Amino acid sequence: MLGLYENFPSTAHAIMKYIRLTSNRSLQQKLTETLHDLNTQTFSLEKVTDASIPECLASFEFGIAEANDFNYLDDEEAHKVLKTVSRTPLQVMDFLCVVRYHRLRGGDKKTSLRFDYSLIRFVFSKDIMEVQVFHERGPRHTSPEDIPNFIVNKVNEGSSKVALKEAV
Repeated sequence: MLGLYENFPSTAHAIMKYIRLTSNRSLQQKLTETLHDLNTQTFSLEKVTDASIPECLASFEFGIAEANDFNYLDDEEAHKVLKTVSRTPLQVMDFLCVVRYHRLRGGDKKTSLRFDYSLIRFVFSKDIMEVQVFHERGPRHTSPEDIPNFIVNKVNEGSSKVALKEAV
């Protein structure tokens, strides 16, 4: 089933809740577009988290769950998800998130560092979107809370009006 990872861990390292200010369909479409776009961008680590590594770059690789596998969120896969969501919004969307780190060394030379691997579950209910993060492995240069906050900020930046705000 698209969007659902059958082996998602029962314990999460972070659970965050956001108030949804748009429809589930619209939010899921914007979330899919945002994660697809993030797959092609590189950021200074300071933009993603309170950086512990100076002159470090971070890039993302997101894949959406389908049963026991994850499919890289490329153009074709994003189109498939958008088509599915436009017909019927999903209750749950699970993603694999790989955060790749590269340290800059004199000019354009980059040194690859160990990556962080996390599973992220977005659960959609009436007015709330809950995000569960399970850190699979890696050095945790980004905390489990940093990734959902970064994604939500990017979703809001790409929307004409605020789509999500943190629940208090």
